[in-house]
Amino acid sequence: MVSFRLDGRVALVTGGNRGLGQACADALAEAGASVIAVGSKELDLATADLRGYVDGLDRLDILVNNAGIIRRTDAVDVTDDDWDDVFTVNVDAAFRLSQAAGRRMLAQGSGKIINIASMLSFQGGVRVPAYTASKHAILGLTKALANEWAGRGVNVNAIAPGYMATDNTAALRDDPVRSAAILDRIPAGRWGEPDDLKGAVVFLASDAARYVHGTVIPVDGGWLAR
Repeated sequence: MVSFRLDGRVALVTGGNRGLGQACADALAEAGASVIAVGSKELDLATADLRGYVDGLDRLDILVNNAGIIRRTDAVDVTDDDWDDVFTVNVDAAFRLSQAAGRRMLAQGSGKIINIASMLSFQGGVRVPAYTASKHAILGLTKALANEWAGRGVNVNAIAPGYMATDNTAALRDDPVRSAAILDRIPAGRWGEPDDLKGAVVFLASDAARYVHGTVIPVDGGWLAR
């Protein structure tokens, strides 16, 4: 089991102050990593110089691009600002951080980048066109970076959480009709919890995943199998 240990490694987790990001940060720390959990109050992902933030770290071995926002509205009512805000946080920030981290990791010959995708990386969803498009983009970015960096010691992969009990799904869980329909589709019969991501994130961050590149691991209670 030593290959799953992360002792001596430094990890950066965006959106790490709550929900899925906090669970990822906790899991990496439990496996021995030193974790920098960046929340919205500490770093404005829409405006900050993200490359400079990464460059300021003494060391970086693991990057988890978790920060994300969602805007729910009919497609015909999506504003330019809503579209831009979602892509700025969900895609632009993930790429800029990956680019900056990639430079560091390529220079040292090792590193792990883990993007947080979604069930809506595979499906269309309802009333979330910007979020859906952004999460499809995350899968494309994961594959593109893996193709360039796999041969140079840097693993780039993604995790696709299923329907999780987080702030982003509060509106769905509060809607008895939508909630019942979602639960009926999940073979596991329950909403996921943030802690359900812990095993996947530690695996992808560890040496146990050294030959895993450009893939996405669904943690979805069987949603995609249905």
